[in-house]
Amino acid sequence: MSFTSEVFPTVDNIPAHYWEQLACTSNIYYSPEFLKAFELANTEIAFHYIFILKNKKAVAFANTQIVTIGIKTITKNIKMSAYLRQIINRLFCNNHIKVLFCGNVFLSGEYGTFLKANEDKTSTFKALATGVKHLVKRTKKLRFSFIKDFENASLPITDQLENMGYTPMQVEPNMIITLQPQWQSFEDYTQALKSKYRVKANRADAKSKILRTQFFTEDDIKTHKNELQTLYQNTIANADFNAQVLNLDTYIHLKKAFKEQFIVKAYFLDQKLVGFLSAMLNGTHLDAHFIGIDYEHHKDLAIYPRILNDYVRLGIAKNATKINLGRTASEIKSTLGAQPETLTCYCNHQRPYINRLLKPFIENVHIKSFKQHSVFK
Repeated sequence: MSFTSEVFPTVDNIPAHYWEQLACTSNIYYSPEFLKAFELANTEIAFHYIFILKNKKAVAFANTQIVTIGIKTITKNIKMSAYLRQIINRLFCNNHIKVLFCGNVFLSGEYGTFLKANEDKTSTFKALATGVKHLVKRTKKLRFSFIKDFENASLPITDQLENMGYTPMQVEPNMIITLQPQWQSFEDYTQALKSKYRVKANRADAKSKILRTQFFTEDDIKTHKNELQTLYQNTIANADFNAQVLNLDTYIHLKKAFKEQFIVKAYFLDQKLVGFLSAMLNGTHLDAHFIGIDYEHHKDLAIYPRILNDYVRLGIAKNATKINLGRTASEIKSTLGAQPETLTCYCNHQRPYINRLLKPFIENVHIKSFKQHSVFK
Protein backbone atom coordinates (compact mmCIF):
# COMPACT_ATOMS: atom_id res chain seq x y z
CA MET A 1 0.00 0.00 0.00
CA SER A 2 1.45 3.35 -1.04
CA PHE A 3 1.65 6.34 1.26
CA THR A 4 0.38 9.84 0.64
CA SER A 5 1.28 13.03 2.49
CA GLU A 6 -0.48 16.22 3.53
CA VAL A 7 1.21 19.42 4.69
CA PHE A 8 -0.48 22.01 6.88
CA PRO A 9 0.87 25.55 7.48
CA THR A 10 -0.94 25.89 10.81
CA VAL A 11 -2.16 23.58 13.55
CA ASP A 12 -5.64 25.02 13.10
CA ASN A 13 -6.00 23.32 9.70
CA ILE A 14 -5.16 19.82 10.92
CA PRO A 15 -8.24 17.55 11.10
CA ALA A 16 -8.95 16.43 14.65
CA HIS A 17 -9.29 12.80 13.58
CA TYR A 18 -5.65 12.77 12.40
CA TRP A 19 -4.53 13.29 16.01
CA GLU A 20 -6.95 10.58 17.14
CA GLN A 21 -5.65 8.12 14.54
CA LEU A 22 -2.03 8.71 15.55
CA ALA A 23 -2.79 8.47 19.28
CA CYS A 24 0.22 10.70 19.98
CA THR A 25 -1.16 13.55 22.06
CA SER A 26 -0.57 11.90 25.44
CA ASN A 27 2.99 13.09 24.79
CA ILE A 28 2.68 16.84 25.29
CA TYR A 29 5.25 17.62 22.61
CA TYR A 30 3.02 16.09 19.93
CA SER A 31 -0.15 17.79 21.11
CA PRO A 32 -1.76 20.55 19.01
CA GLU A 33 -1.91 22.83 22.07
CA PHE A 34 1.85 22.65 22.56
CA LEU A 35 2.64 23.20 18.88
CA LYS A 36 0.16 26.07 18.65
CA ALA A 37 1.84 27.94 21.51
CA PHE A 38 5.08 28.17 19.51
CA GLU A 39 3.26 29.04 16.31
CA LEU A 40 1.30 31.90 17.92
CA ALA A 41 4.31 33.56 19.54
CA ASN A 42 7.01 33.09 16.89
CA THR A 43 5.46 34.61 13.79
CA GLU A 44 8.79 35.09 11.96
CA ILE A 45 9.14 31.30 11.66
CA ALA A 46 7.37 29.32 8.93
CA PHE A 47 5.81 26.26 10.56
CA HIS A 48 4.70 23.19 8.60
CA TYR A 49 3.15 19.97 9.84
CA ILE A 50 3.50 16.88 7.66
CA PHE A 51 1.13 13.93 7.99
CA ILE A 52 1.67 10.60 6.25
CA LEU A 53 -1.50 8.71 5.35
CA LYS A 54 -2.06 5.04 4.59
CA ASN A 55 -5.55 3.96 3.54
CA LYS A 56 -6.52 7.59 4.23
CA LYS A 57 -5.53 7.23 7.89
CA ALA A 58 -2.71 9.11 9.59
CA VAL A 59 0.26 6.88 10.41
CA ALA A 60 3.11 9.40 10.90
CA PHE A 61 3.74 13.05 11.70
CA ALA A 62 6.63 15.50 11.36
CA ASN A 63 6.93 18.96 12.85
CA THR A 64 9.09 21.43 10.86
CA GLN A 65 10.21 25.04 11.09
CA ILE A 66 11.99 27.17 8.50
CA VAL A 67 14.38 29.73 10.01
CA THR A 68 17.18 32.00 8.82
CA ILE A 69 20.59 31.50 10.48
CA GLY A 70 24.00 33.09 10.04
CA ILE A 71 26.54 30.51 8.88
CA LYS A 72 28.96 31.73 11.58
CA THR A 73 26.34 30.84 14.19
CA ILE A 74 26.47 27.25 12.95
CA THR A 75 30.25 26.93 12.75
CA LYS A 76 31.54 29.08 15.62
CA ASN A 77 31.30 26.46 18.37
CA ILE A 78 31.46 23.20 16.43
CA LYS A 79 34.72 21.45 17.21
CA MET A 80 36.79 21.82 14.02
CA SER A 81 40.05 23.45 13.00
CA ALA A 82 40.10 27.20 12.49
CA TYR A 83 41.17 26.55 8.90
CA LEU A 84 38.18 24.30 8.21
CA ARG A 85 35.82 26.78 9.86
CA GLN A 86 37.20 29.53 7.66
CA ILE A 87 36.69 27.42 4.51
CA ILE A 88 33.07 26.68 5.35
CA ASN A 89 32.32 30.30 6.25
CA ARG A 90 33.84 31.46 2.96
CA LEU A 91 31.99 28.76 1.03
CA PHE A 92 28.77 30.39 2.20
CA CYS A 93 30.18 33.93 1.88
CA ASN A 94 29.71 34.43 5.64
CA ASN A 95 26.05 34.81 4.79
CA HIS A 96 22.70 34.00 6.31
CA ILE A 97 21.01 30.87 5.05
CA LYS A 98 17.47 29.55 5.14
CA VAL A 99 17.29 26.25 7.01
CA LEU A 100 14.49 23.73 7.55
CA PHE A 101 14.49 21.92 10.87
CA CYS A 102 12.48 18.74 11.22
CA GLY A 103 12.11 18.55 14.97
CA ASN A 104 11.39 21.35 17.40
CA VAL A 105 14.19 23.91 17.00
CA PHE A 106 13.53 25.06 20.59
CA LEU A 107 13.77 21.61 22.19
CA SER A 108 16.61 19.13 22.55
CA GLY A 109 15.43 15.60 21.90
CA GLU A 110 13.45 13.27 19.68
CA TYR A 111 10.33 15.42 19.34
CA GLY A 112 10.14 16.04 15.61
CA THR A 113 8.75 12.84 14.17
CA PHE A 114 6.13 10.38 15.37
CA LEU A 115 5.39 6.94 13.94
CA LYS A 116 2.11 5.22 14.82
CA ALA A 117 2.37 2.06 16.89
CA ASN A 118 2.15 -1.26 15.06
CA GLU A 119 3.15 0.24 11.69
CA ASP A 120 6.29 -0.87 9.86
CA LYS A 121 8.73 1.73 11.13
CA THR A 122 11.22 1.51 8.26
CA SER A 123 8.74 2.09 5.43
CA THR A 124 6.72 4.63 7.41
CA PHE A 125 9.79 6.66 8.29
CA LYS A 126 10.93 6.56 4.67
CA ALA A 127 7.55 7.97 3.62
CA LEU A 128 7.90 10.69 6.25
CA ALA A 129 11.41 11.58 5.07
CA THR A 130 10.08 11.74 1.51
CA GLY A 131 7.39 14.15 2.69
CA VAL A 132 10.08 16.36 4.26
CA LYS A 133 12.06 16.19 1.02
CA HIS A 134 9.05 17.39 -1.02
CA LEU A 135 8.56 20.32 1.36
CA VAL A 136 12.25 21.21 1.04
CA LYS A 137 12.09 21.15 -2.76
CA ARG A 138 9.14 23.50 -2.97
CA THR A 139 10.52 26.03 -0.48
CA LYS A 140 12.25 28.87 -2.30
CA LYS A 141 15.86 29.75 -1.42
CA LEU A 142 16.11 26.94 1.12
CA ARG A 143 19.71 25.80 1.51
CA PHE A 144 19.97 23.32 4.36
CA SER A 145 17.68 20.79 6.01
CA PHE A 146 18.28 19.21 9.41
CA ILE A 147 16.33 16.25 10.73
CA LYS A 148 16.89 16.13 14.50
CA ASP A 149 17.51 14.65 17.24
CA PHE A 150 17.52 10.84 17.33
CA GLU A 151 18.48 8.55 20.17
CA ASN A 152 20.68 5.53 19.46
CA ALA A 153 17.73 3.13 19.49
CA SER A 154 16.23 4.93 16.47
CA LEU A 155 19.33 4.86 14.28
CA PRO A 156 18.62 1.52 12.54
CA ILE A 157 15.48 3.21 11.16
CA THR A 158 16.75 6.76 10.64
CA ASP A 159 20.05 5.79 9.02
CA GLN A 160 18.15 5.24 5.77
CA LEU A 161 18.34 9.04 5.49
CA GLU A 162 21.92 8.52 4.28
CA ASN A 163 20.46 6.96 1.11
CA MET A 164 18.59 10.24 0.58
CA GLY A 165 21.74 12.37 0.68
CA TYR A 166 21.77 13.20 4.39
CA THR A 167 24.92 13.01 6.48
CA PRO A 168 24.66 11.95 10.15
CA MET A 169 26.28 14.12 12.79
CA GLN A 170 26.39 13.66 16.53
CA VAL A 171 25.32 16.70 18.54
CA GLU A 172 25.72 17.48 22.22
CA PRO A 173 23.92 14.90 24.35
CA ASN A 174 20.93 15.44 26.57
CA MET A 175 21.93 15.10 30.22
CA ILE A 176 19.53 12.85 32.10
CA ILE A 177 19.13 12.31 35.86
CA THR A 178 17.38 9.08 36.79
CA LEU A 179 15.54 9.61 40.07
CA GLN A 180 15.42 6.77 42.57
CA PRO A 181 12.07 5.98 44.24
CA GLN A 182 13.62 6.21 47.72
CA TRP A 183 14.44 9.87 47.17
CA GLN A 184 11.41 11.52 48.73
CA SER A 185 13.15 14.85 49.34
CA PHE A 186 16.14 16.84 48.14
CA GLU A 187 17.91 15.83 51.36
CA ASP A 188 17.41 12.16 50.46
CA TYR A 189 19.01 12.86 47.09
CA THR A 190 22.00 14.74 48.53
CA GLN A 191 22.59 11.96 51.07
CA ALA A 192 23.06 9.58 48.12
CA LEU A 193 25.87 11.81 46.76
CA LYS A 194 29.54 11.39 47.53
CA SER A 195 30.71 13.97 50.05
CA LYS A 196 32.44 16.19 47.47
CA TYR A 197 29.28 16.58 45.40
CA ARG A 198 26.97 16.93 48.41
CA VAL A 199 29.10 19.83 49.65
CA LYS A 200 28.93 21.40 46.17
CA ALA A 201 25.12 21.18 46.05
CA ASN A 202 24.74 22.54 49.59
CA ARG A 203 27.14 25.41 48.86
CA ALA A 204 24.98 26.52 45.92
CA ASP A 205 21.93 26.57 48.19
CA ALA A 206 23.80 28.53 50.88
CA LYS A 207 25.14 31.16 48.46
CA SER A 208 21.71 31.68 46.90
CA LYS A 209 19.76 31.69 50.18
CA ILE A 210 19.22 35.44 49.94
CA LEU A 211 17.15 34.98 46.78
CA ARG A 212 13.37 35.04 46.99
CA THR A 213 11.68 32.50 44.74
CA GLN A 214 8.24 32.51 43.18
CA PHE A 215 6.35 30.15 40.90
CA PHE A 216 4.86 32.29 38.15
CA THR A 217 1.23 32.23 37.13
CA GLU A 218 0.12 33.17 33.63
CA ASP A 219 -0.42 36.75 34.82
CA ASP A 220 3.06 36.83 36.41
CA ILE A 221 4.62 35.76 33.11
CA LYS A 222 2.74 38.53 31.34
CA THR A 223 3.85 41.11 33.94
CA HIS A 224 7.53 40.13 33.82
CA LYS A 225 7.71 39.05 30.19
CA ASN A 226 10.24 41.71 29.11
CA GLU A 227 12.54 40.92 32.06
CA LEU A 228 12.27 37.19 31.35
CA GLN A 229 13.11 37.80 27.69
CA THR A 230 16.20 39.82 28.61
CA LEU A 231 17.47 37.20 31.07
CA TYR A 232 16.87 34.40 28.58
CA GLN A 233 18.73 36.24 25.82
CA ASN A 234 21.61 36.90 28.24
CA THR A 235 21.89 33.15 28.65
CA ILE A 236 21.67 32.09 25.02
CA ALA A 237 24.28 34.71 24.14
CA ASN A 238 26.67 32.55 26.20
CA ALA A 239 25.48 29.25 24.73
CA ASP A 240 27.53 27.19 22.30
CA PHE A 241 24.83 27.15 19.67
CA ASN A 242 21.39 28.65 19.31
CA ALA A 243 19.53 28.49 16.04
CA GLN A 244 16.68 30.82 16.93
CA VAL A 245 15.56 33.19 19.68
CA LEU A 246 12.33 32.11 21.35
CA ASN A 247 9.71 34.79 21.90
CA LEU A 248 8.72 34.19 25.52
CA ASP A 249 5.12 35.05 24.73
CA THR A 250 5.29 31.30 24.04
CA TYR A 251 5.38 30.77 27.81
CA ILE A 252 2.14 32.68 28.28
CA HIS A 253 0.40 30.32 25.86
CA LEU A 254 2.03 27.23 27.39
CA LYS A 255 0.99 28.24 30.92
CA LYS A 256 -2.56 28.88 29.75
CA ALA A 257 -2.76 25.49 28.02
CA PHE A 258 -0.91 23.27 30.49
CA LYS A 259 -1.42 24.93 33.85
CA GLU A 260 0.70 23.19 36.53
CA GLN A 261 2.43 20.91 34.03
CA PHE A 262 4.34 23.92 32.70
CA ILE A 263 6.51 25.52 35.36
CA VAL A 264 8.25 28.89 35.49
CA LYS A 265 10.15 29.58 38.71
CA ALA A 266 11.58 33.06 39.26
CA TYR A 267 14.47 34.23 41.46
CA PHE A 268 14.43 37.73 42.93
CA LEU A 269 17.16 39.75 44.64
CA ASP A 270 15.08 42.20 46.66
CA GLN A 271 12.61 43.32 43.96
CA LYS A 272 14.86 42.62 40.99
CA LEU A 273 14.33 39.52 38.84
CA VAL A 274 17.78 37.92 38.47
CA GLY A 275 16.96 34.48 37.15
CA PHE A 276 14.34 31.96 36.15
CA LEU A 277 13.93 28.35 35.17
CA SER A 278 11.24 26.75 33.05
CA ALA A 279 10.22 23.11 32.80
CA MET A 280 7.52 20.82 31.44
CA LEU A 281 6.16 17.76 33.22
CA ASN A 282 5.56 15.32 30.36
CA GLY A 283 4.15 12.11 31.78
CA THR A 284 6.71 10.87 34.30
CA HIS A 285 9.54 12.96 32.84
CA LEU A 286 10.46 16.49 33.91
CA ASP A 287 12.13 18.34 31.04
CA ALA A 288 14.17 21.47 31.63
CA HIS A 289 13.39 24.17 29.10
CA PHE A 290 15.09 27.55 28.87
CA ILE A 291 16.60 29.43 31.80
CA GLY A 292 17.60 33.06 32.29
CA ILE A 293 20.39 34.54 34.40
CA ASP A 294 21.53 38.03 35.39
CA TYR A 295 25.28 37.53 35.02
CA GLU A 296 26.05 40.54 37.21
CA HIS A 297 24.96 38.41 40.19
CA HIS A 298 25.63 34.96 38.76
CA LYS A 299 28.87 34.06 40.56
CA ASP A 300 28.31 35.64 43.94
CA LEU A 301 24.81 34.13 44.25
CA ALA A 302 25.47 30.81 42.44
CA ILE A 303 22.30 31.31 40.40
CA TYR A 304 22.95 28.57 37.84
CA PRO A 305 23.95 25.85 40.36
CA ARG A 306 20.87 26.79 42.41
CA ILE A 307 18.68 26.42 39.31
CA LEU A 308 20.12 22.95 38.72
CA ASN A 309 19.43 22.01 42.35
CA ASP A 310 15.88 23.23 41.96
CA TYR A 311 15.33 21.09 38.87
CA VAL A 312 16.14 18.10 41.10
CA ARG A 313 13.73 19.40 43.75
CA LEU A 314 11.00 19.81 41.16
CA GLY A 315 11.56 16.33 39.76
CA ILE A 316 11.24 14.78 43.19
CA ALA A 317 8.21 16.90 44.13
CA LYS A 318 6.45 15.95 40.88
CA ASN A 319 7.22 12.22 41.31
CA ALA A 320 9.17 12.20 38.05
CA THR A 321 11.27 9.18 37.14
CA LYS A 322 13.72 11.17 35.00
CA ILE A 323 14.88 14.75 34.64
CA ASN A 324 16.13 15.86 31.24
CA LEU A 325 18.47 18.79 31.88
CA GLY A 326 18.98 19.30 28.15
CA ARG A 327 22.16 20.08 26.25
CA THR A 328 25.11 22.34 27.04
CA ALA A 329 27.12 22.67 30.28
CA SER A 330 27.32 18.89 30.31
CA GLU A 331 30.07 18.62 32.91
CA ILE A 332 28.39 20.67 35.61
CA LYS A 333 25.16 18.74 34.99
CA SER A 334 27.09 15.50 35.45
CA THR A 335 28.09 16.71 38.94
CA LEU A 336 24.42 16.29 39.88
CA GLY A 337 24.37 12.73 38.56
CA ALA A 338 23.19 13.38 35.00
CA GLN A 339 24.25 10.86 32.36
CA PRO A 340 24.64 11.68 28.65
CA GLU A 341 22.04 10.47 26.16
CA THR A 342 23.62 10.46 22.69
CA LEU A 343 21.76 12.31 19.96
CA THR A 344 22.26 12.25 16.18
CA CYS A 345 20.93 14.65 13.59
CA TYR A 346 21.09 14.46 9.80
CA CYS A 347 21.93 17.35 7.52
CA ASN A 348 21.71 17.96 3.80
CA HIS A 349 22.52 20.84 1.47
CA GLN A 350 20.18 21.29 -1.47
CA ARG A 351 22.96 21.68 -4.01
CA PRO A 352 24.41 18.22 -4.67
CA TYR A 353 27.96 19.40 -5.36
CA ILE A 354 28.09 21.42 -2.11
CA ASN A 355 26.57 18.48 -0.28
CA ARG A 356 29.39 16.25 -1.55
CA LEU A 357 31.99 18.83 -0.52
CA LEU A 358 30.54 19.18 2.96
CA LYS A 359 30.03 15.48 3.66
CA PRO A 360 33.65 14.65 4.67
CA PHE A 361 33.81 17.79 6.80
CA ILE A 362 30.57 16.95 8.62
CA GLU A 363 31.68 13.36 9.18
CA ASN A 364 34.80 14.66 10.93
CA VAL A 365 33.01 17.10 13.21
CA HIS A 366 33.17 16.00 16.84
CA ILE A 367 31.17 17.23 19.78
CA LYS A 368 33.01 18.92 22.61
CA SER A 369 34.37 16.49 25.16
CA PHE A 370 33.70 16.87 28.87
CA LYS A 371 34.55 15.10 32.11
CA GLN A 372 31.77 12.76 33.21
CA HIS A 373 31.62 12.72 37.00
CA SER A 374 30.64 9.69 39.09
CA VAL A 375 28.75 11.32 41.93
CA PHE A 376 26.78 8.66 43.79
CA LYS A 377 28.10 6.56 46.65
